[in-house]
Amino acid sequence: MPTSPNSPATPDSQPQDASERAVWRARVQALASAADGITQASDQWDAVSDSYCDEDGWPVDETGYADGKVARDAAAWEHVETFLTHGPEVLAGVRAAAQPTDYLDGPISADLLRLRGIDSVLERAGEIRREWDQVIALMEGSMPGSRELYEERAREIRNSEGWHYADELSYSGAALARAADHLTDRIGVDQSAHTGRVQAALARSASGQRGASPTSPAGSAASDPPAVRRSR
Repeated sequence: MPTSPNSPATPDSQPQDASERAVWRARVQALASAADGITQASDQWDAVSDSYCDEDGWPVDETGYADGKVARDAAAWEHVETFLTHGPEVLAGVRAAAQPTDYLDGPISADLLRLRGIDSVLERAGEIRREWDQVIALMEGSMPGSRELYEERAREIRNSEGWHYADELSYSGAALARAADHLTDRIGVDQSAHTGRVQAALARSASGQRGASPTSPAGSAASDPPAVRRSR
């Protein structure tokens, strides 16, 4: 039986759709794992941070306290790198696939609203990574003999500056992964239209746009506030 050329279920399109969805699922799983990893790093630090402090919250073991934060920040930054690798394209795909009704009501409406500030978080984290790359490039040319010592300190500074954005991604990044997982079945359907919408969404993200997708209804209620995070 002939199949309509506009049908997304043509034999030629099915392998492409399946392949695209497999890549999509792998990226979504990577983001979900990264968000969990940041949360675990934060929780592990919260579980022991008070032991380094007095009753008023001031560190009494400054070395142990500092080393604990360094370890937390380093663990979290590894997961930030995952968000920088996969986050922008998954975010664009979510915004391209989501419909206005998804923002108004449904299982991912709250998660979509939580994405309003994720552009700036990813943008700033990306700037920190670019600054790190520049520092390493300068070290390679100017201090080959003592690079290892200075590189370690520069890494600690990068991770420390990145902690705030890692903390944000443990919340908004988890919402992105949940929304993307819910929208998986729409990925690859009507490929020509989807590709155009992804490209438009990527352009918006690249321009540093803040706020919700233009498809988000203006009258949507604010999302629930994030859970209190104790990490100092």
